[in-house]
Amino acid sequence: MNILINEKLVKRNARIGQVLTIFSLAILASGMYLSFQRPDLFGLSVIALLVGFLASQIGIYYTNRWGRRPRPDEMLTAALKGMDKRYALFHYLTPTSHLLVGPAGIWILIPKTQRGVITYEKNRWRQRGGGFLATYLKIFAQESIGRPDLEVAAETDALGRYLEKHLDGVELPEIKTALVFMHPDADVQVDDEAAPTPTLLAKKLKDFIRKAAKDGGGSLETIKLVRGLFEGEEQEDQA
Repeated sequence: MNILINEKLVKRNARIGQVLTIFSLAILASGMYLSFQRPDLFGLSVIALLVGFLASQIGIYYTNRWGRRPRPDEMLTAALKGMDKRYALFHYLTPTSHLLVGPAGIWILIPKTQRGVITYEKNRWRQRGGGFLATYLKIFAQESIGRPDLEVAAETDALGRYLEKHLDGVELPEIKTALVFMHPDADVQVDDEAAPTPTLLAKKLKDFIRKAAKDGGGSLETIKLVRGLFEGEEQEDQA
């Protein structure tokens, strides 16, 4: 499997996460100091606390995605280790963050790091259990499951428009998506027929993709065009 990653983006965003985290701590400390030592500057202390909190939330987002190891891209790469050379896995190089192209077709992979029981009920993915730590992370570390349906729609639309623009006149195969839960304590209990998007554990991803290849992923010539499109752009970025 050919693995291509935008290393410059990863390093830059990891650095942003570090800087914002340090900055937010300094601003929060300043706000706390003013609130206790300079009550006459209460308004300024409130502004400092708000700015510090906002910076901390942005820093957490960047750190979770690009600064914490293993990163989502590293976990997906590990989950697909052993796939043959007909596959290419792109990280942060296409309109979607993680794209797998090969005999199984065009797959947008959306990694999730939540723990606990994952279900699909009443047209929504839901997370429950996982203990106190899971609850804490959902509230303070931006690790709630969110709205995967909106993520799927946005990423599929972005990739579809890009391919239509750069491969004009080519009949494109269906763009497929999968939610991949990476945490070892995740327990996916989702009925494949009920959920609009396949939802599975990382350890099952490789077998899932191989099965999808047997079911057919579209024209191999078209798949090669899509792969070549992004591999060519990656080479241009390195030049």
